[in-house]
Amino acid sequence: MWEQYHSVSSLQEALVLLSEHNEAARVIAGGTDILIEIEQGKRPDVRVLIDITRVPQLDSIRIHGDRIHLGPLVNHNHIVGSELIRQRALPLAQASWEIGAPQIRNRATVAGNVITASPANDTITPLLAFDADVTLSSARGERTLPLREFYTGLRKTVMEPDELLTDISFSAMTSDERGIFLKLGLRRAQAISVVNVAVVLDLDGDTVRRAAVAVGSVAPTVIRLEEVEQMLLGQRLSDDVINSASQLASSIPHPIDDVRGTAVYRTDMVRVLTRRALHRLAKDVQQESLPEKPAMLWGPHHARVNAHALSHTVIHQANTPIETTINGEYRVVTTGQHKTLLRWLREDAELPGTKEGCAEGECGACTVFLDGAAVMACMVPAPRAHNAEIITVEGLARSDNLHPIQQAFIDQAAVQCGYCTPGFLMTGAKLLEEVQEPTEAQIQQSISGNLCRCTGYYAIIQAFKEASQMQRSNEDGTP
Repeated sequence: MWEQYHSVSSLQEALVLLSEHNEAARVIAGGTDILIEIEQGKRPDVRVLIDITRVPQLDSIRIHGDRIHLGPLVNHNHIVGSELIRQRALPLAQASWEIGAPQIRNRATVAGNVITASPANDTITPLLAFDADVTLSSARGERTLPLREFYTGLRKTVMEPDELLTDISFSAMTSDERGIFLKLGLRRAQAISVVNVAVVLDLDGDTVRRAAVAVGSVAPTVIRLEEVEQMLLGQRLSDDVINSASQLASSIPHPIDDVRGTAVYRTDMVRVLTRRALHRLAKDVQQESLPEKPAMLWGPHHARVNAHALSHTVIHQANTPIETTINGEYRVVTTGQHKTLLRWLREDAELPGTKEGCAEGECGACTVFLDGAAVMACMVPAPRAHNAEIITVEGLARSDNLHPIQQAFIDQAAVQCGYCTPGFLMTGAKLLEEVQEPTEAQIQQSISGNLCRCTGYYAIIQAFKEASQMQRSNEDGTP
């Protein structure tokens, strides 16, 4: 795995370490990509990890003048839950909602999505449509450049090894602007884009003054469709104009051809998604694809640094103890610093209730609470447990009583092979903490990152509903 793990307490410390270790170092924010690559042996060059997840102020979303600024620790749930983003940058909120599952959105950052530079990364598309800028910082100084100049090819950027992306900024939408993000995936959740589209229009009444159309997962990088943008200028969004614009959109890219979709299919889907986007914008119903009250599973601190900031940098080496609180008990564990949180909990903390199903964030069997937020333990480095508060499935029961979600799983026979059950229980407990009486849609949203291979979802959903009733009854004191 890695040789050194630095949990830093300031941005400047991170920049100094990047300068010192250069290409051998990588920054951990969400870590949802790099950690899996390291675990799978794909990044033997990475020997030093620099964890910035407990540096205060880096998870801020703010507006200065007419520009919105996102810090490097802003995760996708922060975006979804931000009223500012929903009102002034709706396509970014819609794109963030489409990424992964709640446990992943509580960790994965927008900056990380931008840096990974996959053309299928959903948040890049609306940011490109917004003409966003990125600020890159190093011990040498900082530079700001347009996002459109950031990418040089497939998964390639202009970032130097000692640089860290410290700010993403873009102009907030005005009252005359409408925007939308649409995505085609091979399943309803946890899906990589086959094609995605972001459209932002500045309207004078019903006439287009300015248009931005960006598409992802069709070329080596996310691209703007400038010919479509020019065609829309001065036009009313009639059916004929929309059909012509969407047809033109499908004629411009030279789509990639891979296991998720053929080039021919992608070409047609660019047309379809562009047409749908323009129709919804014409009818002013672009908000429909983003739930008003989504299931977040992010705990009382909303997955923010807040009180969990570090007062000083901690360097984790082979024998550095991990001091933590697990299920309310203070623990000191002197082994496993080089592992994922999942394997550390099972093998070193001797808590095997958390299961390993896929080890790459697909199944949710390893869901635990980290500083109050639900996360997938397979995508978290073990040293992140230092000075943290962790709850595993072993800690759900209250005194001698089962948690309502545990009792409901028994009552509804929601356990089949049982392997996925710990993850579902953790998800259910966090949802009930967040929403006293969840709707079926919220239940389905909450378990979008949990896979039941026995297809027992009907009983599981019913157990969630029963647990909600049990919890309300317990709080009311009714039998």
